[in-house]
Amino acid sequence: MNKKINKLENTLVKEISYLLATEIKDKNIDFVTVTAVKLNNDLSMAKVYVTVLNVEQKEEILNSLNHARKFIRSKLHNRIRIKQVPEILFIYDESIEQGNKIEKIIKDLNKN
Repeated sequence: MNKKINKLENTLVKEISYLLATEIKDKNIDFVTVTAVKLNNDLSMAKVYVTVLNVEQKEEILNSLNHARKFIRSKLHNRIRIKQVPEILFIYDESIEQGNKIEKIIKDLNKN
């Protein structure tokens, strides 16, 4: 992986997390955790992977996040120094949920 892209992905995780915690006033976006950012090769698109505390409302929360994309991009433009801030797409990160399922299966197998 390109070190420059990796560094920018890490910066975006930190900055988007900060913006969600401090700048966004939408109650639906409370308790959202940014787990990763994946940039495409030309840096024009950033897939932002998130987890939410209330899994039952994940679709509503994702809609609120994607509605706030333009605001977040404008704030990122002021906070980080790159020529063009990538388009943002929020995606629910199912890896933690899948990990919990696997852990439960392993625990159940160890009980037997």
